[in-house]
Amino acid sequence: MKKINVAVIGTGWCGGIRAETCAASPFVNELHIAEIKQERLQEVAAKTKPATATTNYRTLLENKTIDAVMISTTPEPTHYPIAKESMLAGKHVFLEKPMALELWEAEELIALSRSKGLRFTIGYSQRFNPKFAIVKRSIDDGSIGQPISALVSRHITRNLGKKIGGRVKLSPAAMEATHDIDFVLWCLAPRKPVRVYAQEVRKIMGEQFDVPDCVSIIVTMDDGTVFTICAGWVLPPAYPNFSSTWIEMVGTEGAILVDDTHRDVYLTTMQKGIQFPISTMPGEKVAHVYAGPMEAETIHFLECIALDRQPLVTAEHAKMVMRVYQAADLSAETGNPIDLTAETIPSAKRVTTLA
Repeated sequence: MKKINVAVIGTGWCGGIRAETCAASPFVNELHIAEIKQERLQEVAAKTKPATATTNYRTLLENKTIDAVMISTTPEPTHYPIAKESMLAGKHVFLEKPMALELWEAEELIALSRSKGLRFTIGYSQRFNPKFAIVKRSIDDGSIGQPISALVSRHITRNLGKKIGGRVKLSPAAMEATHDIDFVLWCLAPRKPVRVYAQEVRKIMGEQFDVPDCVSIIVTMDDGTVFTICAGWVLPPAYPNFSSTWIEMVGTEGAILVDDTHRDVYLTTMQKGIQFPISTMPGEKVAHVYAGPMEAETIHFLECIALDRQPLVTAEHAKMVMRVYQAADLSAETGNPIDLTAETIPSAKRVTTLA
């Protein structure tokens, strides 16, 4: 087994999980980390004992012994330039969503990874949620027959919504529904999306951050299958703590329903009332075990680099997801359905091209 040297750039919430997972992996020879906040850098370094801990990520890109880079930076406009620099430095790249802000940036990263023979994948961690994986299996093995419709409802609390909306002007379609667009398109492959219609609501976040509270998206596939995604970030702080998801997948021979609302474990105290301690999308450590999909996703990437395999999420698929959520933004803005098969699509303030 080949051991690899890995760098994690950005060690906040998600990056911290990835750094700790890398530090514990038998596939990793050396871990290197970069974080602009000195206090957080020291905190993660104390836990992971990296070979390098720096506030300048370019120090890691200049290190020729590093094989792969995991980019978990915020704000999100940093994703494309850091990923590009990493590829130019010859590193395999794992990039948190969104992969870019514009489609031409995504296309450039895909072309660059191909030209240099590098592995390039995007962080759609919900594929590594076992509840989601069984939905995929129920379609692939024919348990529910041919897909007819799908519904995913995903909501997070407004404290997270304000954090995201306050740092970048991206919609819930781009930042929340994107996970579910990826998931349903993955389940329905090789079917392709051909039409998108969406509506937004702005009663809480609009005035403060100029972002929607929630979005409802209807996507039509090329075989007539239809799926609907409702996503928002204005749940009250305590219910659940972070994330609530419900899935319905209906087919010609059956249906599969998934409750991922995180109401199965709750803690109630006199001081803080009711809390849902295992309710984050990435997951969290609970003493000696791990609850959530992000650790499994990180391990999968490390295995793919060490064993020279294709990661589960391809960059080309992530680009298709990007086209759908950008079309949703455009549809919500114009009030019209967007035809993804059209040669030319009008631009909008949040969308430059869908070609």
